[in-house]
Amino acid sequence: MAPLKLDVWLGAPLDNAATRARELQDLGVDGIFTFENAHDLFFPLVAAAPVCSLDLMTNVAIAFPRSPLHLAHAAWDLGQLSRGRFSLGIGSQIRPHIEKRYGSTWSEPVERMREWVQATRAILDSWQHGTPLRYEGRFTRHTLMTPNFNPGPNPYGVPKVLVGALGPKMTQMAAAEADGILIMPFNSAAHLSTVTLPAVQRGLTSTQRDSSEVELIAEIIVGMGRTDEELERAKNIKTLMAFYGSTPSYKSVLDAEGAGDLQPRLNEMSKRGQWAEMTSLISDDLMERIGVFGTPKQCAEQIIARVGSFASRVCAYFPAFTPDDDLLAEFIEAFDEVRSR
Repeated sequence: MAPLKLDVWLGAPLDNAATRARELQDLGVDGIFTFENAHDLFFPLVAAAPVCSLDLMTNVAIAFPRSPLHLAHAAWDLGQLSRGRFSLGIGSQIRPHIEKRYGSTWSEPVERMREWVQATRAILDSWQHGTPLRYEGRFTRHTLMTPNFNPGPNPYGVPKVLVGALGPKMTQMAAAEADGILIMPFNSAAHLSTVTLPAVQRGLTSTQRDSSEVELIAEIIVGMGRTDEELERAKNIKTLMAFYGSTPSYKSVLDAEGAGDLQPRLNEMSKRGQWAEMTSLISDDLMERIGVFGTPKQCAEQIIARVGSFASRVCAYFPAFTPDDDLLAEFIEAFDEVRSR
C-alpha cells in the first residue's frame, strides 16, 4: 500500500489563494481542499491550479442545490486546468440547510445522491467517449447534449467523483457508486471499525467492485500544539465536536463511543443557542477518541495508527485555530517521518 498522503485546507481568500497554494506546496503537503463556508469553494481552486503541482479537491461541494451538469462542467474545467490533479468531492448536507439556506429540494438523500453521482459521471463519460447522453433517474434526467454544450474529451481524463459520507447507508452507496469516499471528520476508531468499514465492504460486494476501485480518504479533526498554552487553545476542537454531535445523523459516532445519550441533549441545547454549555459536555477523553490531540508528532502518530491501514489520503482539519506555518511545518515533518517507517 502506498504511503498515506496528507491534505490540508487551502484556507485563503480568493485574492490570496494562488500565493497560499504555493506556500503550502513549499511546506510539503500533498494536496489542498476547499469546503463550503462563507465563499464559493471552486474559485480558490481555479486560482491555485495553474501555479502549483498539488492535488486539488472540493471537500465537499453541496450536491443537491447544483445540477449534475453544473458539477460536471466544474469538474471538467478544473481537471483540465490542474492537468488531471482535481477530484470532485460532493456531499448531501442536512435538510434544514438544503431547504432553508439553499432554497433547494430535499428527499431520500442516499438515493438522490446515488443519482447525482451516476448522472455526473454519465455526463463526464459522454463528453469523454462521445457516447449519447441517456441518464434518466427519479430525481434528475439528462438526455440532451448538443455539440455547442459539449466540451469534448478532457486531455487529462475523467475527474474522480467522491462522496462525503458518515452513516452506513450513504457509505455503502458511495462504495457501490463513487470513485472514492470522503469519510467525514466526526468519527472515531470504534466507529470506523464497526460501522464505516463494514458498510464499505457491503457496498463493494453489492456491485462486485474491487477495493482498489474506491479510494478511501479519511478526514480527521486535529487539536495540535507545542506548548501548554497552545494545547489548551487546541481543545477548542470540542466546539466543533459539540456542533457535529448535536446533529441526529451523527449519533452513531457517539453510540460507538458509549456516549449516545449526549446527542439529544446537544441537539436541544443547540436550538437554545447554548454553544458554550454544549462544548462543556465534550470530555477530554471523548475529544481524543473522536479527534486527535497533542504535539505535532503525537498527532501524526495517532493519525497513522487510526487510518493508515486502509486510507490513501487524510484531510487534516484544524478547527480550533489555524496553525502558523512553523507549527504546520513541524506537523508535516513529523507526518513524513511516521509514514515513512
